[in-house]
Amino acid sequence: MNPKIRPGTREDAAACGLIDFEAFKSISSEHNFPWDFPSVEIATTVVTMMLSNPGFYSVVAEIDGRVVGSNFLDERNPISGVGPISVDPALQNQTIGRQLMQAVMERSAQRGFAGIRLVQSAYHNRSLCLYTKLGFDTRETLSKMFGPPPRLKLPGYEVRRAAERDLETCNQLCRRVHGHDRGGELRDAINQGTANVVEHLGRITGYATEFAFFGHAVGETNQDIEALISAAPEIGGGGFLLPTRNSELFRWCLQNGLRLVHQMTLMTIGLYNEPTGSYLPSVLY
Repeated sequence: MNPKIRPGTREDAAACGLIDFEAFKSISSEHNFPWDFPSVEIATTVVTMMLSNPGFYSVVAEIDGRVVGSNFLDERNPISGVGPISVDPALQNQTIGRQLMQAVMERSAQRGFAGIRLVQSAYHNRSLCLYTKLGFDTRETLSKMFGPPPRLKLPGYEVRRAAERDLETCNQLCRRVHGHDRGGELRDAINQGTANVVEHLGRITGYATEFAFFGHAVGETNQDIEALISAAPEIGGGGFLLPTRNSELFRWCLQNGLRLVHQMTLMTIGLYNEPTGSYLPSVLY
């Protein structure tokens, strides 16, 4: 199948949102897991946000003038992040997904990003195989966690709303943990009022953009992340992602009322440094 691949526009939001909902619903239902998007309206809201944000690049696939799939590339940071990618369920497994992936990979290379990352649902074997054949390496197994924040108070850890003045300190922390910053995302979260920082012994030791599927967090220790989770106003967007091999933090979440939804996989191309602190990735990486 040879669809037309073109840049997405705000006018594509309704069509892309519907396809996102139906595609993820179909795959999740096939494996008896909760839907990633609980409604067409929520899927359309997410797609509209990305189509409206100049920090995202988007592509859509068209056949006979009808949108049949889409993909997105987060370009706000030194590392680009892919997703969500979706194809009309009636047209899946006909190379459309591969072409949408190749389009954003070419864009990332043209823009000179040091690496590309994505997160895929571990139960979806086809996407895991496709991304591996396209050159992505598996780096981390992730647990999607959901439930009410524990509302615990960790002595010596104070959480407050992040401000513009905290941006460089948080970026430096992220560079120490990951080897790169996520300043574009963090700036957006600060402007939207969703980002928090945690202070320990008089200095910032962690931050979180939000606790939801598109949020991420970085901390020097697990206690920094625990303090941020405890102070979160809510766990939104179906949950947040946690590296499963971080048994201490995973166990803490389970012991404090959070539950495992399903497993996911962090995959990368290009620059990747083994994290040297505690962190929670977003669904983009």
